Amino acid sequence: MTIEKPTISVVIPAKDEAESLPELCDWIARVMDENQFTYEVIIIDDGSRDGTWEVLTDIAGRNPSVKGIQFNRNYGKSAALHVGFKASRGGVVITMDADLQDSPDEIPGLYQMIREEKFDLVSGWKKERYDPPGKTIPTKLFNGVTRRISGIRLHDFNCGLKAYNSRVVKSIEVYGEMHRYIPLIAKWNGFTRIGEKVVQHRPRKYGYTKFGLERFVYGFLDLLSITFVTRFRKRPMHFFGTMGTFCFLFGFLITLALIANKAYHNLYLQKTVRSITDQPLFFLALVAVIVGVQLFLAGFLGEMVTTSNPTKNNEYLISEKIGL
Repeated sequence: MTIEKPTISVVIPAKDEAESLPELCDWIARVMDENQFTYEVIIIDDGSRDGTWEVLTDIAGRNPSVKGIQFNRNYGKSAALHVGFKASRGGVVITMDADLQDSPDEIPGLYQMIREEKFDLVSGWKKERYDPPGKTIPTKLFNGVTRRISGIRLHDFNCGLKAYNSRVVKSIEVYGEMHRYIPLIAKWNGFTRIGEKVVQHRPRKYGYTKFGLERFVYGFLDLLSITFVTRFRKRPMHFFGTMGTFCFLFGFLITLALIANKAYHNLYLQKTVRSITDQPLFFLALVAVIVGVQLFLAGFLGEMVTTSNPTKNNEYLISEKIGL
């Protein structure tokens, strides 16, 4: 029997969201039915301890469009999205959070931007937020820095409500804590038609946030990491070699200058100057030469070592699946 391919796949990471899932799934089903979309909802239970999987099993028993994947333990949002992307079959893939702060009513608009306006990726922008200043101010700073470094003019990189052409999610790899930078990963993989849509941000109805202020520190470090890895993954010698050459030449030129200065004073001015090894600049030059050689060797080793590990996303232990 041929299984009909859904028009939309909704991928939802969930951790301890047993209270919100029934209402969220009913809401999604209502929106899909009203717009006559064929769909699937893939919910990834990311190591919940509050009965989320039992609730999901009950929902899937009543609605065959709802499917589930249960992790053996908590791996994080990036891992959940990666596994959900792999399992998705829809032509348009939409991600949202499970806490009811993202509105399923935005799905038709996001779908239209992907299908009719031909965007590769559309990111939600929660222009009006229901978060305290202690969260909104760091968020604005984080988004500003990310815009400046990435060159992508989005207001809210961390918004969980996004829509993708399925080609995007099948072509990129999300790991670690890189879910914040999927637009950046997509851009550097050639998917440059990136749009933005103002979306509704709803106050949290159940439970509590799973993220603290430390996510902004981790987010900045992840931004530096992904910028380096994406730009120099295939050519590490360009990064390490350039820095190594600069350091080596800096130290070498200082050494030549010290030698020339001593020779000039001894041979032409007939003056005795202190030994080269007694001058602080000599030790600075020596350190620069050594560091330069080490960086150059690091570049060679980087060229020889395969930097992309094809198994880094195959280590998530899945306890159980529903409908997949």
